Amino acid sequence: MITYAEEPYKPEQLRHILNPIIEGWFFTRFKEFSLPQLYGVMEIHSRNNVLISAPTGATKTLTAFLSILNELIDSSEKGILENRVYCVYVSPLRALSEDIKVNLVEPLKEMEKIAGKKLNIRVASRTGDTTASERAKMLKHPPHILITTPESLAIMLSSIKFSELLRNVEWFIGDEIHALAENKRGVHLSLSLERLNRISPSMTRIGLSATIAPLEEIAKFLVGYSNEKLRDCKIIDVQFIKSMDLKVLSPVANLIGEEHVLMHNAMYSMMDEMIQSHRTTLIFTNTRSATERVVHFLKEKYPKNYTENIGAHHGSLSKSHRHNIESRLRKGELKVIVSSTSLELGIDIGFIDLVLCLGSPKSVARFLQRAGRSGHKLHDIVKARIIVLDRDDLVECAVLLKSAIEKKIDKIHLPKNCLDVLAQQVHGMCLEQKWKIRDLFNLVKQSYCYAELEWKDFIEIVEYLAGKYISLEDRHIYAKIWYDEEAGEAGKKGKMSRVIHMTNIGTIPDESFVTVKVGEQPIGHIDEGFLERLKRGDVFVLGGERYEFLYAKGMVAYVNASVMRPPTIPSWFSEMLPLSFDLALEIGRFRKLMNEMFCAKKSKAEIMVFINRFLYVDSNSADSIYQYFEQQFSFAEIPSHSRIIVEHYNEPNARRKITIFHTLYGRRVNDCLSRAVAFAVARTQHRDVEIGISDNGFYVAYEKSLNIMQAFKLIKSEELRKITGMAIEQTEVLKRRFRHCATRAMMILRNYMGHEKRVGRQQVSSMILLSAVKRLNENFCILKEARREVLEDLMDIENATKIIEGIEKKVILIKEINTALPSPFAFNLVLQGYTDIMKIEDKVEFIRRMHEQVMAKIKVKSFG
Repeated sequence: MITYAEEPYKPEQLRHILNPIIEGWFFTRFKEFSLPQLYGVMEIHSRNNVLISAPTGATKTLTAFLSILNELIDSSEKGILENRVYCVYVSPLRALSEDIKVNLVEPLKEMEKIAGKKLNIRVASRTGDTTASERAKMLKHPPHILITTPESLAIMLSSIKFSELLRNVEWFIGDEIHALAENKRGVHLSLSLERLNRISPSMTRIGLSATIAPLEEIAKFLVGYSNEKLRDCKIIDVQFIKSMDLKVLSPVANLIGEEHVLMHNAMYSMMDEMIQSHRTTLIFTNTRSATERVVHFLKEKYPKNYTENIGAHHGSLSKSHRHNIESRLRKGELKVIVSSTSLELGIDIGFIDLVLCLGSPKSVARFLQRAGRSGHKLHDIVKARIIVLDRDDLVECAVLLKSAIEKKIDKIHLPKNCLDVLAQQVHGMCLEQKWKIRDLFNLVKQSYCYAELEWKDFIEIVEYLAGKYISLEDRHIYAKIWYDEEAGEAGKKGKMSRVIHMTNIGTIPDESFVTVKVGEQPIGHIDEGFLERLKRGDVFVLGGERYEFLYAKGMVAYVNASVMRPPTIPSWFSEMLPLSFDLALEIGRFRKLMNEMFCAKKSKAEIMVFINRFLYVDSNSADSIYQYFEQQFSFAEIPSHSRIIVEHYNEPNARRKITIFHTLYGRRVNDCLSRAVAFAVARTQHRDVEIGISDNGFYVAYEKSLNIMQAFKLIKSEELRKITGMAIEQTEVLKRRFRHCATRAMMILRNYMGHEKRVGRQQVSSMILLSAVKRLNENFCILKEARREVLEDLMDIENATKIIEGIEKKVILIKEINTALPSPFAFNLVLQGYTDIMKIEDKVEFIRRMHEQVMAKIKVKSFG
């Protein structure tokens, strides 16, 4: 049963249970117990499963460990501390694991000084970076607190010797659990938890999460089922205990009329002013290319302010470079650090007093996570600013900020019934022992992610692993387990089975990167596609520094670091963050209110009062929002969450016709709808069309006359999943996702007999394999999983179906309009096709000229 903790315990109750050593240490470091500690420490002491949701820097981690350290110190003093693992701590990041290790070892040393003796409590980290000698030491002297990652935990559970040390673990701590639950690493961890629970039946589960919703779902993910009944869990919800200073800023008064150079200079001037007035600033961009660009421009525009005191941090930089940046930040050597998404999670990066977000973070939860990196201490103020240069972004960020302040958090998506992860874990479980197949199925269904798993799907996975599909041996896919159907038993097969499993475990797909080196020193990574465009002498920026390309050898690009010429910024092939569905609906509701104000012929003064009361924006932003909606209302129609505007217009040269669907539901939903429309056109009118999507809609472009609305109306809610599934069948996205799924399910081995298969070879193998499994069975289990992943995890078929249902029930209305030029709301979507190949200066100027033409049309409409 999931319940909420209603009242905090009293400080004296906590002091009563604490050992004098740990109590003495605590009050030399802190004046009083924090709110998470008053709620959580006693619950953990009572061995209750708990989920603690609190902002970054709110002492969640110490809350989790305080009761555990208390009991370990008690046992040490009584001489009953055993030679085994008591607590397993799992985090999604290796860096976070190292952080926690340091933050536990130092306090334990301080406690030993207070005690005047050795306590002999061991803390150790086991990740992919742990050496063989360190792993061997752990077998002789196991750590009492084991810090690890989801992948390493699964390896240990399948290891003959180490799995014995995990028997009777008393506590499990899952840190940053919200970052795991929303992807397949979380699914993988949920099964590992059930495997760990089988050998440690009295284990207490502790989840630590930043601001997220719905907490009930995360709690269910954490605890799972026992005997078909949800395990008990108490939720400690202290998500909004810190004071917040949050704002959306526009650097210019007019986001369309202003020239690019002036807007660009105004933004960097605003950023520099804020950076200089704060001690340390963390800037978030949404892409790695933007990270590099911001570092470069700040250095170029303000050389006196930014030399050695600025750094870039993103996933394509080498581990040593990232660690160096993190270390310098902790020491206070950096004035500003620019990151894509890599610093969102809670590694200790020292004192940050301001967070800047350039553009929309795309979800309320992500914004609060980013904002929480400032004011890291409990009583510090969280201070964050979002800077916008685009009117769609402005509306989006203004509503996002309102939702953040009013505590409306968007819902997380949890993947369910992932068959590729299931195959990997079933293989691992069969390495442990011989299983009754029903017992194995029941254990899997204890995971919340597999509670609804059907027997048919489970048996298909078992049969695939047992080599039922003999023709797959032609593609070097052999049986990994044995399965006796009559006896209903399964187990390990082959001497190499364990080695294959250990060297291919994990859920994160390999990406195609080229290592950049100066001599033999790794600097970072670039995409293979970018390397192909480089010629000797080209200059590019990586990690905020310039490098000259010399030559490539295999998967290594050699560069010269002594460069004074202007750079070429790399074009990263990273996906843009999608807008969350819940935030999209909130934006749609605001647009509906604005439409109602204009329909009621309210004056500008009245509407401006409404904007300022409803949103939390500055005067520049409020005026830009008014102008944006006023132009859209005058020129076309204002769409909303309950009103889809379908806009038809011909390109200026009459070469193509374009239909724009203003579906304000986020890119994941629009991906489904646009593909379904294109597929319906192809099937009924036998024409291919071009489609483009954004968070605010999609367009269909075609050269000859087509009845797009007829095709749209043919799409029924009960058939949408089937139609969209057929639409993705021959696409690159399915081929790529099939490679990911096949690698997780160990159909494609990344490592075999000491040889590593490169991503390029993996992709070739997967394409051949895809054809083979389709001949074998069109609904083969791993192909079925690839389709599910595309439709449910990458896209959002569930909410897309709800939108079509809303149209069928006339809850969502559709209105068609014809325009001579794209309306203001259509700019970012339709003009993308024209402007992708332009320089940013030309792109902004082009949009400005188009805007002037639209304004001229509005005047004709208003006064003609």
